[in-house]
Amino acid sequence: MYQFSEQSQAFQTQLLQFMDQYIYPNETTFEHQLATADNRFAPVPIVEELKQKAKEQGLWNLFVPPSHGEYTDFGGLSNFDYAPLAEMMGRVAWSAEVFNCNAPDTGNMEVFMKYGTKTQRDRWLTPLLAGEIRSAYAMTEPQVASSDATNVELSIEVDGDEWVLNGRKWFITGAMYEKTEIFIVMGKSDPNNPSRHLQQSQVLVPKGTPGLHIIRPLTTLGYDDAPHGHAELRFENCRVPKDNILLGEGRGFEISQGRLGPGRMHHCMRLIGAAQRALEITCQRVTQRKTFGKQLAEHQSVREDIADCFIDIETSRLLVL
Repeated sequence: MYQFSEQSQAFQTQLLQFMDQYIYPNETTFEHQLATADNRFAPVPIVEELKQKAKEQGLWNLFVPPSHGEYTDFGGLSNFDYAPLAEMMGRVAWSAEVFNCNAPDTGNMEVFMKYGTKTQRDRWLTPLLAGEIRSAYAMTEPQVASSDATNVELSIEVDGDEWVLNGRKWFITGAMYEKTEIFIVMGKSDPNNPSRHLQQSQVLVPKGTPGLHIIRPLTTLGYDDAPHGHAELRFENCRVPKDNILLGEGRGFEISQGRLGPGRMHHCMRLIGAAQRALEITCQRVTQRKTFGKQLAEHQSVREDIADCFIDIETSRLLVL
């Protein structure tokens, strides 16, 4: 039906061994270190430790496409060939960062690869590729339906040699993380442009810039997703040099489309990996517990539910691939 490249298959074998040897055995360690940390949004020691092992084994920046293969030692992987690797990483929610393949940094690195100037790439992309810093992508806003990027309202205005930002953002992944050093911020620089797709720009705002306020961490269903977290931000007369614009004024929507496309595949495959593992755990459980004198696995309704889950997961996998 489909076949991954030999390179992808080799990475799959290598990644599977790494997961078995280092990731699964350290799930409890991760949870303990996070639960006992003085700061939930600080780097987790076991993740930092395993990053070095992943680098040594060449399991690093696997998300990079062939069009930007110069940023890797292996020439890059297509979305199709990277998909099974993303699925494997999704089996343990925090593992993607071990391989420098976590959101939102993968998408942000691709933004710099595709649209950044040499100066911007040297300043931000190089340490991101090395896993030395992290980043955030500030698009979503509380007062508008931000799934349509043309709706964003944060103001980006020119004042001399600077851009001045005013507005709010929220659910900005990575904003709480101690290692996050750069924010890619989308807003409207030309709100009266007759083309709604040319009204937006994206600018770089380094952490600590006066006027950038991290208001609070946000939760979803009670989870704060530490250590990266999601935050509410406020920009109040936040000034950055004009050179901090990406690609050019009015190109923000274009950048967002180029960035979010691959990210959708990454997210989908990681979620499929999580679902696949949940199904496997379920299959183990139904052979271990008995009700009414027989194993759960012997009850027809339980078998039907498991079959439905398998169908849904495989259907989703094939839709993405």
